[in-house]
Amino acid sequence: MSHSIVELAGETLWLLASKAMYWPARKMLIVADIHFGKATAFRSLGVPVPRGTTTENLQALSHLLAAHVCEEIVFLGDFLHAKAAHAPATLAAMQAWRVRHAHLRLTLVRGNHDLQAGDPPASLGITMVDEPHRVGPFALCHHPHLETDGYVLAGHVHPVFHLRAARETVRLPCFLLGPRRAILPSFGAFTGGHALKPLPGELVYVTADAAIFRVPGQGPDTLECLVPSIKNQ
Repeated sequence: MSHSIVELAGETLWLLASKAMYWPARKMLIVADIHFGKATAFRSLGVPVPRGTTTENLQALSHLLAAHVCEEIVFLGDFLHAKAAHAPATLAAMQAWRVRHAHLRLTLVRGNHDLQAGDPPASLGITMVDEPHRVGPFALCHHPHLETDGYVLAGHVHPVFHLRAARETVRLPCFLLGPRRAILPSFGAFTGGHALKPLPGELVYVTADAAIFRVPGQGPDTLECLVPSIKNQ
C-alpha cells in the first residue's frame, strides 16, 4: 500500500509511504525536514559523506508531483540545513527543479535550521512564514510541542519506530498521530531519525520502501475519536 487514508480535524489526509502527507481537498503536499545541503555542510567540515542527496531529494519531490494533483507544497521547516547549503551547486540544482515546476506554490514554515541557514534565495519563489501557519483546521508548524489553536502538523524530531519480531529489530521512519498533533517523518535522504515511544492514544504508521502500515496495538481503533474537540471546525 503506497498510502494510508486518515481523518484529522474533519479533513481527509493521505499518509504517503514516501514520507510526506497529501491533503486532497487543498491539492497540497506537506513535507517535513528535507534538509537540503546537509551532506554539503558535512563535507565542508571534512566529513566524508555521500554526494547526490540534493538530487535524490528533488527526484523524490518530482515523483510525488507526478503521482498527485498538487498546487502547493508546504515545507514544515528545516528546508536548508546550514549556511553551507547555499553552495552554488546545491542552489543550481534547486533552481533547475524550480524552473520545471514554476506553476507550483511553495511555502516554508521556518524551522530552527532555517534560522541558522538563512532564507533560501528569492529566485526559488518560496513564501516564507513563521509557525504556526494556519490553514483550515490545522496549525502547520516545525516544532510539535508548540502551544497553539488548531490541530498541529509538525516535524523537527525525525520520528522512527523500532519494530520487533522475536530477536529481530528493524528501525523505520514513522508518522505519529495523537489527539492534538501529528508528527511527520523526515523527508530528506540524509537526515537520521529519533526513536519515539508513543503515548497512550497515539497511533504509529511506519513506512518501508513503497509501503505504509499502522503498527498494531497502538492507540484506539479509529482516529475520529482522537479529535472530538476540533473535528468539523
